[in-house]
Amino acid sequence: MEKITLIATATMGLESIVARELKYLGYGKTTTSDGKVELEGTLQDICTLNLRLRCAERILIKIGEFEATTFDQLFDRTQELNWSKFIPRNGQFPISRVTSVKSTLFSKSDCQSIVKKAIVKNLQKSYNLDRLPENGPAYSIQLRILRDIVTISIDTSGEGLHKRGYRTDTNIAPIKETLAAALVLLSDWKGGEKPLLDPTCGSGTILIEAGMIAKNIAPGLKRTFISEKWPLLPGSLWTEEREKALKAQKLEAPCKIYGSDINDKTCRVARENVKNAGLEENVSIQKLPLTEISPPSTNGTIICNPPYGERIQEKQEAESLSIEMGRIFRNTFTNWSYFIITPDTNFEKLFGKKATRNRKLFNGGIKCYYYQYY
Repeated sequence: MEKITLIATATMGLESIVARELKYLGYGKTTTSDGKVELEGTLQDICTLNLRLRCAERILIKIGEFEATTFDQLFDRTQELNWSKFIPRNGQFPISRVTSVKSTLFSKSDCQSIVKKAIVKNLQKSYNLDRLPENGPAYSIQLRILRDIVTISIDTSGEGLHKRGYRTDTNIAPIKETLAAALVLLSDWKGGEKPLLDPTCGSGTILIEAGMIAKNIAPGLKRTFISEKWPLLPGSLWTEEREKALKAQKLEAPCKIYGSDINDKTCRVARENVKNAGLEENVSIQKLPLTEISPPSTNGTIICNPPYGERIQEKQEAESLSIEMGRIFRNTFTNWSYFIITPDTNFEKLFGKKATRNRKLFNGGIKCYYYQYY
């Protein structure tokens, strides 16, 4: 198959985790920069990466990259790209995302309009059409301008890759699935007989992502992707990659995962999500306040995203929880390691212990810190 350049986009702070995932999947050479990891691949790799990457946000095809400081340059260079290689004569091609950082061209609406006109002109010439019908499959165009360097890509994912397909109630504010998977991969938990506990489990996202990692269940198996409708990617490619992903599963692999939360409705939603993910045999959830949790074994791993509020009362409650958490973890979970994500820069002082390691991550646009004790 002909080689193309693919981009796995990532939340700031997770780029190296995505690069590590790619290496694990057998992709040797990658280039990492802010918010993305680039690699050479094939059309079949579009299927593989969408189905199997846990921490990436989207998979894009890079169509071109060039410098532009004027609208004329933006139009001309966009028009020169080989759009008909990817977009058929009836394809829809909305300019769905435009970002401009530290660049001369900063008007997103103007850039959007110019790029659209340039692609239209290119495809009209390629297909010898006066008017493009745009009534076929969608090819969502993304435009990124950083320090006057323009990168134009086509999105192959559709909905973000954090949409796994197992979540039922979206009203409960969850941690993003891609971040939850990264928290597990950054921890010392590897499945097996060593238990994992999330004492503030919410809708169960960390628990589910951990179970899927332990059993090597591909995160994209329960959903569809925008590029499945492209003539460029025949259904046989998707079928082949789904079969490979299913074959790679280790459903019999042991894993002991426990979660608890103080809210009864939240626990019910978490159990439903666990069931949808097919992990009810391995994940146990109880309605319990933090003060009543006890270790299910002499050693294990705690990973959690405790509640944190911006209002003064919520902040005070969160700080009290951090103090209580430190007391309970140190006194009751003496041989356990713990990994806690929070935006609170004062967490170590409240918790009563300096972290072994601290990593900056972003949770829904909020700068957080992943305090790691091991």
